[in-house]
Amino acid sequence: MKDLRLLDRWRLRTKEVIAFFGGVGDHTCGMFSMRSPVDAKALLIQASSSGGWDHVSVSLRNRCPKWSEMEYVKRAFFEDHETAMQLHVPPTDHISCHPYCLHLWRPHGVEIPRPPAIMVAPKEEHAA
Repeated sequence: MKDLRLLDRWRLRTKEVIAFFGGVGDHTCGMFSMRSPVDAKALLIQASSSGGWDHVSVSLRNRCPKWSEMEYVKRAFFEDHETAMQLHVPPTDHISCHPYCLHLWRPHGVEIPRPPAIMVAPKEEHAA
């Protein structure tokens, strides 16, 4: 994950954030608000890097984030060479604190396995 101080222009510094978290965060954590590239609605983002994981949650008030919004946040919070993932866990392990929140995850010290590119798109399409 990027040094989150690089994203300070989007960092939330409200008294509510300070009261809830005890501060506004640092290079490893924080709350952020970015405008959606889809409709300019506020994307509320919580990011942290601890416990062996980078984690970014993205939520909107009235709907789930779209793929393009998650990709936008991924590019803002993670380095270009880093792979991040969304997980679909078994129903018995599903935990939800917000109906319109999605998450990006990246484990520390482990390369996330990816399928060969040919399994994602024909060779002509991913060569461009």
